[in-house]
Amino acid sequence: MGCGLLRIFVAFTLMSVGGCKRSIDESCHPDDLIGLTSFKAGIRIDNSGRLGKWVGRSCCKWEGISCDNTTGRVTQLLLPGLISTDVSILQSQMKGSLSPKITLVTFLEVIDLSELGFIAGNIPSSIGFRLPNLRKLYLLRNKLTGPIPESIGKLSKLEEIVLSENSFSGSLPWSLGNLKNLNRLVLDSNRFSGPVPDSLVNLTSLVALDLHHNYLNGHLPAKIGELQVLEQLDLSENLLGGKIPVSLTNITTVQDIDLSVNSLEGEIPFPSCSGQMPFLRFLALHDNHLTGRIPLALGSLVSLQRLYLENNKLSGTIPSSLGNLSDLRELYLGGNRFSGLIPKAFSKLSQLIDLNLSNNLIQGLPRQMSSLQNLQILALSFNPLNFSSIPNWIAELPSISKIYMAGCGIGGEIPEFLQRKAIQELDLSSNHLTGSIPSWLGDDLSQLYLLNLSNNALVSKIPDSITGLNELGVLDLHSNRLTGSIIHVFKMGSMLPGGLLRYIDLSGNSFSSGIEQIGLGEQYGIEFLNLSHNFLKGRLPTSIGRLERMRSLDLSHNELGFNLPESLGKVRSLERLKLQKNRFTGKIPDGYLMLRKLKELDLSDNLLGGQIPNGKPLGDFPKKSYSGNRALCGRPLAPCMP
Repeated sequence: MGCGLLRIFVAFTLMSVGGCKRSIDESCHPDDLIGLTSFKAGIRIDNSGRLGKWVGRSCCKWEGISCDNTTGRVTQLLLPGLISTDVSILQSQMKGSLSPKITLVTFLEVIDLSELGFIAGNIPSSIGFRLPNLRKLYLLRNKLTGPIPESIGKLSKLEEIVLSENSFSGSLPWSLGNLKNLNRLVLDSNRFSGPVPDSLVNLTSLVALDLHHNYLNGHLPAKIGELQVLEQLDLSENLLGGKIPVSLTNITTVQDIDLSVNSLEGEIPFPSCSGQMPFLRFLALHDNHLTGRIPLALGSLVSLQRLYLENNKLSGTIPSSLGNLSDLRELYLGGNRFSGLIPKAFSKLSQLIDLNLSNNLIQGLPRQMSSLQNLQILALSFNPLNFSSIPNWIAELPSISKIYMAGCGIGGEIPEFLQRKAIQELDLSSNHLTGSIPSWLGDDLSQLYLLNLSNNALVSKIPDSITGLNELGVLDLHSNRLTGSIIHVFKMGSMLPGGLLRYIDLSGNSFSSGIEQIGLGEQYGIEFLNLSHNFLKGRLPTSIGRLERMRSLDLSHNELGFNLPESLGKVRSLERLKLQKNRFTGKIPDGYLMLRKLKELDLSDNLLGGQIPNGKPLGDFPKKSYSGNRALCGRPLAPCMP
């Protein structure tokens, strides 16, 4: 009798347990079904086809939906724009509006509608009352607008909020400070305004706080240092003012701090002593109004890899303690008022890759810097270094690829040791260089992308070897004493259709020939071309019409003649056209009316005649654009005689 009762009890128990599990084939809870079908109805376009499979009433089987096995209620809505497959990641899009009825799905724990691109609407104001189980909210990279509802502070289980790259606006709600379980708050690239709420310091579980690229103003919360587990802090690109809170030094876990591009004032308050912020790897305070000296204790941030302090009002000498930053890769101190000599201790920065000291008052560099074996970028422009020649120790930097030494008072000739380097960018402009452009330039610097030798006293011709600079994108030789032909500039080869050359400035020299090569050859992707203030003669070739990407053309103050080429009207991207002070004759071609993007025009002081083509944009320019052409008539000049 006892065994029979036991078998009955066990059987009943198994039936009861089995009855708690719901099949995914069963119908949705009515509220879930209404909420999800309303969401689907708000989406007009879904190029992934996922919503098209939402048919029937068994929503737990729908793609992107997860349900609780016990209750059968929907717990996750996962429709991210980036879809991972076995072989690649696909980008999908949805266009439409976020239905407020999504809050009917009251058991939701995760909402991921990130990177869909075109979902509009607002976060439902009832979200805090209707979704008490919500843990993660991902809505980044859409077109959502409006404020963050105050009710969001009631979502006590919320762990992550990521709303980046939308158009949300309004003030950040004070109630965000109630989310004690929140570990990620990422609201960057929106239109939020007002202050950073002091209540955020209550988020003691917060690991990442990112509010960059908004319109936030006021001061930083004074007690921000109470965020004791914070690792990433990014408040850059806002309108924040006041001083940097001293309490930041209390965050021992912090790895990245970015407060750049604001209006912060005062001195750098951290670290106040060694041992603070031991894990700090990235510190960006650039583009503020900071004053004073670099703290000596900054050299105790032993984990620091990138330090950006440029474009402030910092002054004094650069402390030698920075030489203790053995992991430092990037150091940006440009655009300040630093003076004196660079410390010899910089030679210990063995991992340094990028050093920018431009636009300061620095007067000397130690030869010991030649030991920086990993240094690739050296930017020293516009400091009163007054070198008699480019320092030889630069030749001992084995990894150097970019040298910026404009406006450093450098004399002498371009040194031969540069030909032994794999230089990609070389800026020696606004110095006192003499002699010639080296003939080895195109042979030995074949990787060169930027060459700026402008504002010097170079006297040679452009060497034939320049045709070997197949990777050149920027060529600036203006304001020298160069002579001869420019023909080789337009004979450069290229590995890509149209070439890489985008910017050419040869103005302010004494070039006299080579104009006929413009537009021929492989370099027809030029966007900026300035040949003004030379002695160029001849006819502007019809091949100039091949330069369809050109936005600025300046051939003024030369001796060019003959008719203006009709083909120039094909350069529809042209915004600036300056041909004044030449000897052009004939009529202005009617095709120039197609230059609809033209914002600046000067054809003055030529020998042009006839009627100015009637219409925009030619008729909208002032009279001075056509003055000095005695035979020209028509708007904006006097009417033509019948």
